Amino acid sequence: MGRVAALLAAARSGRGGALVVTGEPGVGKTRLAAEALAAAAGADMITVRGRAATVGSPVPYRPLVEALLLLARAGLLPDPDELGGYGPVLAGLLGAPRDGTGPGKAPAAGPGAASPIVVAETMLRLLAVVGGQRGCLLVLDDLHDADAGTLAVVEYLLDHIGHQPAVLLLIAGREPCAAADLAARARRRGAAEVLDLRPLSRADVHLLVASELGIAPADVCPRLVERTAAGSAGVPFVVKELVHDLAGGPAPDATCTPPVPSTVAGDVRRRAEKLGPLGVEFLSTAALFGQRFPLPVLEHAIGRDHAELSATLRAAVASCLITPDGAGTQWYAFRYQVAAEALLDGLGPGERAGYARRAALALTALHPGLPGAWCAHAARLHEHAGDTREAARLYGEAAGRAMREGSVERAAVLLARAHRHLGPGAAPEVRATVLEQLLDAVACSARFDLLPAPASAPDILGGDGGGDPDTAGVTGGEHPVPAQRRAALHARLSDIAALRGRPAEALRHLDTARRLLGSRPTDDHATLVDIAGARAELSRPAPDRLHTAARSAHRALDTARRAGLPDRACTALLLLGQLAREQDELPATAHFVQARAIALAHRLPVHRMSAEVHLAVATASRDGRPDRVEQTRQEALQMGLRPLAHEAGFALALERIRRCEFTAARDRIREGAADAERRGLAGALAALRLADAVRCAHQGRRAEMEEALERLAPLVDAAPGVRAMSCGLARAFCSLLEERHDAAGQEFAQALAYDAENPATGEFGKHGVILLLGVLAGRMGRRHYAESAGTGVGGTRWNHQFTGLAHAVLLGREGRSDGATAAAGKALEAAAPYPMARRLCQRLVAQAAYEDGWGAPVEWLREAEEYFHGAGLRAVAGASRALLRGMGASVRQRRTGTEQVPPELRRCGITVREFEVARLVAERIGNKDIAGRLHISPRTVEKHVSSLLQKTGHPNRRAFASAARGLVPQGLPAGQA
Repeated sequence: MGRVAALLAAARSGRGGALVVTGEPGVGKTRLAAEALAAAAGADMITVRGRAATVGSPVPYRPLVEALLLLARAGLLPDPDELGGYGPVLAGLLGAPRDGTGPGKAPAAGPGAASPIVVAETMLRLLAVVGGQRGCLLVLDDLHDADAGTLAVVEYLLDHIGHQPAVLLLIAGREPCAAADLAARARRRGAAEVLDLRPLSRADVHLLVASELGIAPADVCPRLVERTAAGSAGVPFVVKELVHDLAGGPAPDATCTPPVPSTVAGDVRRRAEKLGPLGVEFLSTAALFGQRFPLPVLEHAIGRDHAELSATLRAAVASCLITPDGAGTQWYAFRYQVAAEALLDGLGPGERAGYARRAALALTALHPGLPGAWCAHAARLHEHAGDTREAARLYGEAAGRAMREGSVERAAVLLARAHRHLGPGAAPEVRATVLEQLLDAVACSARFDLLPAPASAPDILGGDGGGDPDTAGVTGGEHPVPAQRRAALHARLSDIAALRGRPAEALRHLDTARRLLGSRPTDDHATLVDIAGARAELSRPAPDRLHTAARSAHRALDTARRAGLPDRACTALLLLGQLAREQDELPATAHFVQARAIALAHRLPVHRMSAEVHLAVATASRDGRPDRVEQTRQEALQMGLRPLAHEAGFALALERIRRCEFTAARDRIREGAADAERRGLAGALAALRLADAVRCAHQGRRAEMEEALERLAPLVDAAPGVRAMSCGLARAFCSLLEERHDAAGQEFAQALAYDAENPATGEFGKHGVILLLGVLAGRMGRRHYAESAGTGVGGTRWNHQFTGLAHAVLLGREGRSDGATAAAGKALEAAAPYPMARRLCQRLVAQAAYEDGWGAPVEWLREAEEYFHGAGLRAVAGASRALLRGMGASVRQRRTGTEQVPPELRRCGITVREFEVARLVAERIGNKDIAGRLHISPRTVEKHVSSLLQKTGHPNRRAFASAARGLVPQGLPAGQA
């Protein structure tokens, strides 16, 4: 549109120009032309448009004649005399009588009577007359369907339009044709610019979806954007049709594709029919494979002459229905997903089955044994052919290969298809095996949308579902499989319920599994139930949940080792490592190392990846380097291990918050929370919402922190232990940055109480900042230090800054100043990656260091004051300045000029100090607290408040607070306000 606007402006000044717009069907060429016509009309230019014919008999110069008739209807067509000798040509184009003829005389010659060169000059002179002083825009659309005469005229106009007050906007498809050749020649000789429109990016698809729905982009369902972007390949026409179908209809089954909009289907079929019967057969057979298809298999299946098929292939590529997929010529792909679906929908059942059988035979002949991914393609072909039993078998085989290769999400999708095609005649053992594999894959990938629907799931669990509607489809029947195997299925369902944040449901399935297991269970089934028991314990609120979970995990590990079950042993070790991490990182790391070794030895990619992620998180907590965590998170995502990736994402978010990389943390949290919410991972969502509250707290943004904690509140039952972490990591830290140490102490005490009632599996300050504050307050001493420092958790890099300084304070009180200084130096060195926490530690211990004569308290306070002032954390910056004054040190003046006061208040005569008070009054903070934050007396606060009310004319502080909230942003210092 920028180029169009420039050309229109030039035309109004008498300098003509041309722009050729090309692109695939539906990409927005006609829409761009419409916008150009609107822009020209808005500038009071003459606008005229013509389109080449796509149906009916060819009409010479059709788009030109249409443009002339439009001018005639608008009363803008000049008298033929104004064109001199070219007037009769104009009349001939319109089919009007020539000069000198009248009623009953011979009719005028048709448009073909004049040569293209003469017609071209006539159109050129017409544009000069019509454009006049206002300028003119001539749009010629669908030139790929234009006759040779029209294209000859267009070529002439391109060469001479520069001296006319007109713009020529030409619209043509991208496929090879005479119009495309004309555009290429015009670009080479500089007669026109050529703009090739490309499909939209995913971000632009998001914007278009929001525009079509009339909502803000942030309110668009991410799943809707994903499906629209995947189904349309960014072609705007397809995006617009898809979005209304997907948004207005019910949610489609996860293993099926949504219906194709009729407008898109009609467009695809019309373009396919232009390729002839062979083209329709070729594309229909290709569509059986999905979006991508192998050309050699199609050639073998269709059995036509190679040259004939190659010509059809080239024509299909030119029509923008398919495109080469990769560097070679073995694979092609449909331009967008719904194109293949539209072609399949157009086939009758017999026709589809016939094409599918031929393709399946060709595939088997070319690739005996169906190695690699060919197995899944063969399954799809048998599905289309109606051979559901063979399709289910092949889908199951393909899923097993995908699991062994570490493609977990793909395995889940394939297993869901296999499960769907198992008919009533399938053996119960076969159906149980497929369901076991499906539940395992669903638990690893969090594809809960792939769980069997009640109407389609096999009745293999017996009547043990407890009436749960979510599992009704897999519970009921006459016990066709052994009870212990049904127990193992219930154990898997318990795992899934725990992942979804449904502890009651998890325990109900676990109780059923234990009842079915009996008194003499097999080792395989016993370990599975014990592992499910450990996970269920972790998901329920109870004081002994960690101990009980560890007992179940140890029992599972012992049984797995004795029975030679490496996958179960890995799972038990991973659980034990996670449970041990709260107490000591070293045993936890040992468990993870053992699990990785077993997984590598027995080629268990999922377990190996789990061990790698937990090892990366443990290593990062010790050295403060999160790069490996991000690397393993990405690997987990590639494998489809979503719950595992979210665990790594939570650890990364906390590490970035500690490093004060708040923007990166926010982006990671929002991305992860959106995915966790969409997939129904309640525990992961709770963890990420907790991280968001921590992010706000570590910036001193209390109001935003409280909002984040309100969003977390509905999920606390889905993530036991989160209450302790929200108090310790969020609320207490925010209070410390507000210099509300009493409040912070109460919040840390509340965190410890929550932890005793329901132990947290994550660090919340118990072995770090709580120890430091307790030592400073005199509540804790050597014994407490030894207990915290002796744990691996207390020795993590984050906690070492707190435990190390607690040690320094204790040494200083014992009169060992040199030792205290050395201990403080090591602690502050460990705090180097954590800018805010380092300065907070300096502020906290400075007074003790000054009084006991160790360290560099004045230097520390200056560093802290400089940092907190720059971060806008006024309370702790002010406290640092007050401590410096108390030590007799010089203090940098931080009060800024009156330009920092908003103009509305400045005009009332509000001073800088009064504005500082006004900011806190606007937050409805009492005089005593204001005095504490600003380090002035309550009497001084009263004077400032009285002055504020007098100067602003408000009757009381409540009225002032209500009026000032828009002028004085909450939580910001005067300088930032």
